[in-house]
Amino acid sequence: MLFMSPIVIKALRPSIVTPPLQHGDRLTRAEFERRFELTPGLKKAELLNGNVYMPPPAVSHRYHGEPHASLLVVLGNYWAVTAGVHAGDNSSLRLDLENEPQPDVYLMIDPARGGQAKVDDEGYVIGAPELVGEIAASSASYDLHVKMDVYRRGGVREYIVWRTYEEEMDYFVLREGQFVKLAADDFGIWRSECFPGLWINGKALIAGDVAGALKVLKEGLASEPYRVFAVRLSSK
Repeated sequence: MLFMSPIVIKALRPSIVTPPLQHGDRLTRAEFERRFELTPGLKKAELLNGNVYMPPPAVSHRYHGEPHASLLVVLGNYWAVTAGVHAGDNSSLRLDLENEPQPDVYLMIDPARGGQAKVDDEGYVIGAPELVGEIAASSASYDLHVKMDVYRRGGVREYIVWRTYEEEMDYFVLREGQFVKLAADDFGIWRSECFPGLWINGKALIAGDVAGALKVLKEGLASEPYRVFAVRLSSK
């Protein structure tokens, strides 16, 4: 009988390889993050209610890239002039142990100035930003179903969904634990409740008129509610 030492036996055993992240996997958040890091070339994946969601690798310029950039320009300009506000793009949010979405854009108030989310030592956002924006294909998209429910339970206070195929945009606000649609003013402009002065001209954005959307934002930044908000943030 051939004798082999434990060291030799261990060397002959096949090494355990971590499987790559796959759409539909059921994982904890810790395992999701571990597999994400070990999956080469992966740019976007989300954990929603413990299930892995992965978008198709090809992303359309017309139906995602340009709308994404347009909304980011408006939110980014607000962020640029408002001390105490942070903006993000395609960053993972550690909402809880079963949910780690990766929103297209978001705005959050610095926790030292009253914001509800914070950034941990690893650089991840912990908790829900005040405002999240998603570019969705249509009303059938998971952005308006499972992900919307995750954001609702996580405490996102304002949620913008741009349905690019349908050329529509929805603006939701959290009311008593439920998302309800925020009414636009007589000019079709949404006025954020969490971020005074953030005026969103959805019609201009959908029409590709980014300059027009920035003109409306500039009016919001000149308003008295924005001035009061900015002073309050800077005084903390």
